[in-house]
Formats: sequence, C-alpha cells, structure tokens
Amino acid sequence: MSAAVGTAAEPTVGELLRRGEAGLQGGDSPRLDAEVLLAGARRCSRAALFRDRDEAPGAAVADVFLRWVAERARGVPVAYLLGRREFWSLGLEVTPATLIPRPETELLVERVLELMPFGASTRVADLGTGSGAIAIAIASERPSAAVVATDRCEAALAVAVRNAARLGVRNVTFRRGDWFEPLAGGSVDVIVSNPPYVVAGDPRLEEGDLRFEPPSALVGGRTGLEAIGLLVRNGYSHLTPGGCLALEHGQDQGAAVRGLFIAAGYGGVVTYRDLAGRERATLGRRGRSDG
Repeated sequence: MSAAVGTAAEPTVGELLRRGEAGLQGGDSPRLDAEVLLAGARRCSRAALFRDRDEAPGAAVADVFLRWVAERARGVPVAYLLGRREFWSLGLEVTPATLIPRPETELLVERVLELMPFGASTRVADLGTGSGAIAIAIASERPSAAVVATDRCEAALAVAVRNAARLGVRNVTFRRGDWFEPLAGGSVDVIVSNPPYVVAGDPRLEEGDLRFEPPSALVGGRTGLEAIGLLVRNGYSHLTPGGCLALEHGQDQGAAVRGLFIAAGYGGVVTYRDLAGRERATLGRRGRSDG
C-alpha cells in the first residue's frame, strides 16, 4: 500500500529532496547526494523517488534522511552513511573501519582474473583485504580458486566476513594478521593487494572522503612506498614458481614501483593504466626456475 499523501506537518518525497539539496549546497553533487540518501533511507530506487514524489515517506524516514544530510554536509562519505558500496557489481557493507572500494581498484581485479584460468584451483592471497572487496570479487568469478584474505584490523575483517557470508561466497578464508604473517610461510599462486600508498602529510588526506577513511589503509609512510616495498620484497618467497604479485599504487608511482619489482628479481613486470590513462596497477612474476 502506498504511503499517505504528505501534509504540512509531514513532508513529501519531493519536499525532502528540495530540503536535502539545499542543505548540501557547496558539495560536489548536492542533488545526486540527496537522491541517493533519500533512496537509502526509504529503501527504494532513485527512480521510485520521482514516481512517489507527492507521497510522504513518514517521520522515521524523514528523520533518518535529514540526519544523513547533516552528516553529509560536514563531509561524511555517502558510503559510510548508507553502510554499503557497490564494487564489481557486488553490494558490499562498508564501515569507517574499512577503506571505501573505488572503481579504479576493479582494474586490479580484472588483471588478476586474466591470470587465473576458469576451473583451475588457483591459490590466491589478498593482503590487507579491508571490506573484502578484492578477495570476494575474485572468489565470486573463480569458484574453483582458494582465496585467503588477511587484515590486521579485527573490525575490518569482521566486515569482510559478513560480506562474503551475505553474498554466498564460500571459497574465501579470512585470517587476522599483518601482511604475510597469516600465511604461515605457505606459498600461493597469486598475491594481490591494494596497500596504503599515500605519502604521509599529503594535503589530499584533508580533502573529501579521505578525511573519514582509516589512515592505516591510506598512508604508506614518508615516501608512500613503504608498504609497497615490503610487499614486493617479501612477496617473492611466498609465491610459487611462475606466481604473480599484483599491486595497486598511486598514479605517479608507476616507475618507482616497477623499479622495486625489478630489483627484487621479478620478471615480466608490467604496469596497467586505468580508464583515465593513469598508471594504477603493477604486476610481476617469480621465475619458473626458482625453487
């Protein structure tokens, strides 16, 4: 049954959208944010907002929406307000304990999947999994693969576990620990990671969504390459011969990251560009003759 038509005391969908847009002026996309937030509060599609613009969604929905508008006006990411973000066509739960999955990280998933024949029992490790976005995307596309996802943050790992369970992805094992520690000296065919790579003190950390995301998932140290360097140096011994290490990095770090791969003995090192033409992901292989 449709909600009752709004009264002066109970704002309609259209009135709430106008109030939301007005409250978000100064942001990058006030109208879009208002629509997304109201659709989330009402648990409907954005299209339904226009169909039902003269209906009153009720006081509870209005209260949640207006609270979210106030939070968004001070910069809180929409993904954290809604508690979800789509990645690889998967609806993922996100919280302030996790990095918000971004479209450019899908490039990393694409390249890794190209290395994994469908039906093969490839062993994969996703280090620093956060919400589990990369691990779950890979596991959902390659159900025969065995994926291990690690993170040192207990709260983030709990989000990843819930995401896999809700999406019915059962070929991911989650382990708590710092980088390679949960692998317990074992080897895998593919190591993938979106590690922290922003330089400490970068002004961008005080802008937009980055202000609210966990610094440990963003800041890669004084040069921004500290975590990447650790993964490159230690990843080699955790790969099977012919195995691949695949990392996301900053758009201006491609040359430096390739240098780290080559210095550590990887072969076939290649950097891939995102849709905007920016160097975004680098892959390298352990030699097949290595023991």
